[in-house]
Amino acid sequence: MTAIAFVDLETTGATAASDRITEIGIVEVDTDGSVREWQQLVNPGRRIAPFVERLTGISNAMVASAPPFADVAKEVLSRLRGRLFVAHNASFDYGFLKSEFRQLGVDFRAPVLCTVKLSRALYPEFKRHSLDALIERHGLHASGRHRALADARLIHQFWQKIHDDRSAEEIESALAELNPYSSLPPHIDAEVVDALPDTPGVYLLYGSRDNQDDLPLYVGKAKNIRGRVLALFSGKQQSPRERALVQQTRRIDWIQTAGEIGTRLRETALVKQLRPTQNGPLRDAEEVCTWTFINAGDGWLRPQLSLVRNLGVGTGKACYGLFSNARQAKDFLRNLVETNQLCDALSGLEHAPAGQACPGHAAGRCKGACVGKETLASHSARLVGALVALKLPSWPFPGPAVIHEGNEIHVIDGWRYLGTVRSESEIDALLAADRPPFDHNTYTILNKHLRLMKPLRQRQP
Repeated sequence: MTAIAFVDLETTGATAASDRITEIGIVEVDTDGSVREWQQLVNPGRRIAPFVERLTGISNAMVASAPPFADVAKEVLSRLRGRLFVAHNASFDYGFLKSEFRQLGVDFRAPVLCTVKLSRALYPEFKRHSLDALIERHGLHASGRHRALADARLIHQFWQKIHDDRSAEEIESALAELNPYSSLPPHIDAEVVDALPDTPGVYLLYGSRDNQDDLPLYVGKAKNIRGRVLALFSGKQQSPRERALVQQTRRIDWIQTAGEIGTRLRETALVKQLRPTQNGPLRDAEEVCTWTFINAGDGWLRPQLSLVRNLGVGTGKACYGLFSNARQAKDFLRNLVETNQLCDALSGLEHAPAGQACPGHAAGRCKGACVGKETLASHSARLVGALVALKLPSWPFPGPAVIHEGNEIHVIDGWRYLGTVRSESEIDALLAADRPPFDHNTYTILNKHLRLMKPLRQRQP
């Protein structure tokens, strides 16, 4: 069960930017079902209009000796912290509280559930969903309408009523639609989730090991960190793997970025650094390879398969293609050799003693470079020509380069991502640090955004 605060406010008017709170009523329901109630008049620091006095029964005289919101803010915050904020027309009550806290320099946030929307979701056959309509429809016990605690009690009664009228499955489905926090597992702190920013970036999920929440489970990227994480924890996971990930998560962290490039670069770097257990596919990067050539003499360029982690792609030796593993690379080359009538032996796919025909020549697939019918130089030229479409671009700058994205500067050298800074004065520290190993995922990202790269200006000593 989620800890809940059923909230109602009385105010001097309907506009949070200009009106103020006159009374607060809160019914707290803990995870074990225990209930506490709290009510407090508040001095709004301005006159209450006569029609509001008549509606609520709260007069200027009643609030004259009441404390201002600043004096009760700490109490209010303690009663709302870590709870689902439930109110009727919740945007009204939540907006007023956020405004009052903002004036005190407090960024108040809470997961919010509106019982007007909940009533519409569970009782779509009815047109009216005001609090008075709920009282009449569900037989709620009303005492002192338009006073904060009395109305908060009515909202609590409605919550209890729906659990009598509707199945747990129906309620959970409606809550998941209206409020993603309602499906949060008990081990995920709603306050932490609520602090997630509505910005691009990377989110990190950690599990528990040795009683510490420091086991990297997953690193993901998002255009909106908050939206993506809430979607993941909404109870609508699309796979058993995602459901298991949610159950294992004990801590959530994040890094905000200026945009897509920084998001993707950081995600790739963090996956390599942290080796999260659930980012399986990227861990296979250790096997990524490319074709290069060795000059074997007499015009013969012999293909050689190299792991990209041991090779600076595009920073010296010409490289052709990126392949997930050796098998994929060899299958590709074999198909290329057969299609272009190249030699199995000279291409390194089969062994044949010098001067003897390769298996391809015997099958009519080779033009005969292995038996002198074609020069080694001609064969090498045809092989290089067949691979040229896969040639990886060389690093186009004499030294490091940068990409400016929003207020961030991404620093790169030889296709290696050195890091991101906010000012040019921080670049020297990145240049002085050890270079990370070549990573094909980073290379792919940077190659896509090559046009945005600018050579780093000569640093002054």
